[in-house]
Amino acid sequence: MTILIGYVPTPAGEAALTAGLAEAGRSGDEVVILNSPRRGSTVDPSLVGDTDALLARARDAGVAATIDQTDHGPDVVDTFEALVERSGARLVVLGLRRRSPVGKLVMGSDAQRLLLELSVPILAVKPGP
Repeated sequence: MTILIGYVPTPAGEAALTAGLAEAGRSGDEVVILNSPRRGSTVDPSLVGDTDALLARARDAGVAATIDQTDHGPDVVDTFEALVERSGARLVVLGLRRRSPVGKLVMGSDAQRLLLELSVPILAVKPGP
């Protein structure tokens, strides 16, 4: 089976990667790391991360991993759901960051939509203090 990890090089993304690799190591699953910009967006290369380092971390954890950096459309839920279907993922791992209630109201919450709408179980993790 496969575990899908949503990753950007932030504390929340690092927490998701760590938790996802640990779960894959326990269960013997492969990992797909989703690390891609929205289609048509201008993305700072530092937001994508060092793919060689990501693969090395997976290797060090004893986990087979691939990275998906395909540009995706404007709807993050559609992007995750399509990759869940393509990869046969049994679990999605997401990092969550703290946002104020006003920030959620004004900006919306992709994480909340993923939690409510994805068809597979989700492991949501927060970065440590």
